[in-house]
Amino acid sequence: MIYLDYQATTPLAPEAREAMLRWLDGPDGTGFGNPHSSHRLGRQAEAAVEIARERVAALLPPGGTVIFTSGATESLNIALRGCEPALAGRPCAVSAIEHSAVFNTAQDIAGECHILPVDGDGLVDPQVALPEGLGILSVMQVNNEIGTIQPVADLYARARAQGALFICDAVQAAGKIPIAEADVIAISAHKFHGPKGIGALWLRDGVELRPLITGGGQEKGLRSGTLSPALCAGFGAAAELAARCMEEDAAHAAALWRRARELFSGWELNGSAEARYFGNLNIRRSGLDVARLMSDARQVCFSAGSACASESKKPSRILTALGLSPAEARGSIRLGFGRYTTMAELEEAAHLINIAASQQG
Repeated sequence: MIYLDYQATTPLAPEAREAMLRWLDGPDGTGFGNPHSSHRLGRQAEAAVEIARERVAALLPPGGTVIFTSGATESLNIALRGCEPALAGRPCAVSAIEHSAVFNTAQDIAGECHILPVDGDGLVDPQVALPEGLGILSVMQVNNEIGTIQPVADLYARARAQGALFICDAVQAAGKIPIAEADVIAISAHKFHGPKGIGALWLRDGVELRPLITGGGQEKGLRSGTLSPALCAGFGAAAELAARCMEEDAAHAAALWRRARELFSGWELNGSAEARYFGNLNIRRSGLDVARLMSDARQVCFSAGSACASESKKPSRILTALGLSPAEARGSIRLGFGRYTTMAELEEAAHLINIAASQQG
């Protein structure tokens, strides 16, 4: 089996797995403590959580606080719903290719939600018209379906100039490229070789949000509930490893990208060829039946789009926002690769996919 679906999730790093084992029960059976308890086992678990927090914070801009959550969807809901009272009738704006955690939530909380268009390369114009009196602007750094890198620095500056809060979904950027400045940032561990079930919400100093749920007041009162030291430790180990390997990982992904473009030379690229993270390749072929392709090339794990929307029969909202027809969107596949993908695996996968595609005529 060849795994090429890194945007959906990434293989767990051995270093992250090792870090987690100590806090499941540990070699002496004392790693199970509640990090919010005041006794010795609790303090040990709390120390592990705080070490992990520091390691995750090192991936993020300075001058902010890391709040652990269950993942980026929760983080983005806390961010958007938590600042809903501050909107006070002011409009919000999101890009047309945001993840549904932003796209749907923003429309749910705001009486007036503006959808910012993207061009044929999947990019927001940094000078795009923003609504007057803007309260929230949310644009992701790297798109999960097509890999395009948005001009978030320019958009953040414009949001600040208007007194608006800038929220950035950095899920596909974290651990791969430097994370851009924002007021609020969401990331998820399992997108860069950490465990599933844990993410982080980063708040710039001075930004205040209303809690989404109430309870024991953990995580500075913003995210109540008992933290898992094991998940936190795995997250921290993955973050530390990503920071150390970022340049090497990026070079490897770029080499795989260049080879993949040669191997799929007869396919059309979706999204910019330059302004992108190179561990993502979204391509299309005329008349392709992707469901049949995935069945015929079942030895390869790849995607027809976002894993979160895999049950939907509708054409990708992201691809149609680029101007693709429903047929073109339905004839597209996404290949994701990274740290643990070998060149030989990529070449074998391309061979299998191309053979299966050619059999469709």
